Amino acid sequence: MNRIVYVNGDYVSETEANISVFDRGFIFGDGIYEVSAVIDGKLIDNDLHLSRLERSLKEISIPLPLPTEEIIKVQRELIARNSLEEGVVYLQVTRGAADRDFGYADDMKPTFIAFTQAKNLVNANSVKNGVAVDITPDTRWARRDIKTVMLLAQVLAKKAAKAKGFHEAWLVEDGFVTEGASSTAFILTKDDVIVTRPNSHAVLPGCTKRAVMKIAEEQKLRVEERLFTVEEAQEAKEAFLTSASSLVTPVIRIGDHVIGDGTPGPLTKRLQTIYLELARN
Repeated sequence: MNRIVYVNGDYVSETEANISVFDRGFIFGDGIYEVSAVIDGKLIDNDLHLSRLERSLKEISIPLPLPTEEIIKVQRELIARNSLEEGVVYLQVTRGAADRDFGYADDMKPTFIAFTQAKNLVNANSVKNGVAVDITPDTRWARRDIKTVMLLAQVLAKKAAKAKGFHEAWLVEDGFVTEGASSTAFILTKDDVIVTRPNSHAVLPGCTKRAVMKIAEEQKLRVEERLFTVEEAQEAKEAFLTSASSLVTPVIRIGDHVIGDGTPGPLTKRLQTIYLELARN
């Protein structure tokens, strides 16, 4: 495969792409990223992702590398050049390159790269049949609402989960589930209430979560944004997770506890269907 990628204004072969070894994203993890899904060659929930990108950059005082409409042009150009029908477009903005120093100049020029990844999203086995999630302590920094490239805690959590046969890890702090290592966590109580943790500095404000919450509101489903424990999650009627690359994915086991009858629940499948219909339209 020889993808065309975007690096600081140029479209180049992935084999020719390069950034400075002094880039602060590489040395300090000083940067922000976003991932937008692509289905049938179209960007999904992209306005939400670009809004979150801008917010995250603002929180750590990095300017947008391009106006939003120009970033959209980059995304669409990459989709076209790589003939991407289904997968994701990845964006990353770092503070820029300078000799290694914790301090930085206020007028640094950001580094902006983007690339596509072909992925089976709609018909992935995980989306159709559900996944098992591990439970592990949340060891990340306090500002999880910022979508930073500092992902070591998530990398280690997902690696450990995979080694034990799990697809994802749900992170826990003070006995409460915060979110997945790369997803938002949802449960359905026995009283048919959809529960997910409210946005705060403790969790990333999920874009797919926001789209699903809107669907739930339009379908007149009962929703509560509140904290929930591991025990409540394991006793739930259904559970699912959301993200740009996993869409709406059923959770059929949490730790050693099977959820429901161990198959995707009817409400989860209903939300999947509606979400995909809206995405394709």
